[in-house]
Amino acid sequence: MIIKICGMRDAENIRTVEQLGVDWMGFIFYPGSSRYVGDELSCIPERVKRVGVFVNELPERVQKIASLNRLQIIQLHGNESPAYCRFLQDVGFTVIKAFGMDCGEPFPAEQVKKYEGSCDYFLFDTRTAHHGGSGKKFRWELLSSYRGATPFLLSGGIRPDDATALKSFNHPQFAGIDLNSGFEIAPALKDRILLQRFLTHMGR
Repeated sequence: MIIKICGMRDAENIRTVEQLGVDWMGFIFYPGSSRYVGDELSCIPERVKRVGVFVNELPERVQKIASLNRLQIIQLHGNESPAYCRFLQDVGFTVIKAFGMDCGEPFPAEQVKKYEGSCDYFLFDTRTAHHGGSGKKFRWELLSSYRGATPFLLSGGIRPDDATALKSFNHPQFAGIDLNSGFEIAPALKDRILLQRFLTHMGR
């Protein structure tokens, strides 16, 4: 299972979390986020895959920021089209497209289906007007309606006490989890002890 820690910013915290053996680390390049890193990272980790999170950004600017920070994966949280995603794939990036889930609505199967074949991963998060980062869960059972072939990461308000439920969550395309606010001391500052305990519980 891929374990991604998102919303990192502080150099010392980046180095500390990297030592825990997580797989991917996400950095938010969207100015509307409380975890916005600016254009350049304070510390570029080497042991993890580096994920840049963008919202409705010009692809040329995504490429520029990705080159500056040696990003390998691009995560998109806006209204980016399948063609936009394919362009980033074609220039060498792994692409994750995020979709917001609303507990009051069914799984958006038709919308998600449009992106099959143009993304490497999907990310299913809780729908919010702020493009993610709500700290709230959606009902994971909604994902039983997902029948696509693209693997996905589960996001949205995951906390330390969710380890047992995550270990029992089952879906053929379930590839990993995205952790953020549920493990924070303050926005963009992760609690090493909480993460370490969670990872141990997850068998890492």
